[in-house]
Amino acid sequence: MVRPQKDRQVAFNPEISYFKPRGIPMMQLEEVRLTVDEREAIRLSDLLGMSHEEAGRCMGVSRATFGRIIQKGRKIVADALINGKAINVEGGNYRIVNQARIFKCKSCNHMWQEEKGTGRPRRCPKCMQNNLHRILQN
Repeated sequence: MVRPQKDRQVAFNPEISYFKPRGIPMMQLEEVRLTVDEREAIRLSDLLGMSHEEAGRCMGVSRATFGRIIQKGRKIVADALINGKAINVEGGNYRIVNQARIFKCKSCNHMWQEEKGTGRPRRCPKCMQNNLHRILQN
């Protein structure tokens, strides 16, 4: 018996869920389906530049599982771009997590929140120093 897939954690869910080539009527387009968790993998790896290990932790899966998710998602996007297909983003095994992360600057003691899934901040918004750390919450 196949082991059931566990839900992948998705921290960013934009309202846009459909992309199509410009100037071609929908009736003439073939459509491919990109799951929400595949889109999240592309966002974490290709947009935010996270390693597979770091992105896998964000999604609550192993590095190897993340690698399979990103590989499948990239293949779907490449097929759509190269062959002029529409991309419908829906479905998959995921759950939306909206946990803010708290950071503290060691230079000026300023504390602030960053939404989960936005990547690690590069510097303090108050003093612009990069001497910061994340405060873990229980």
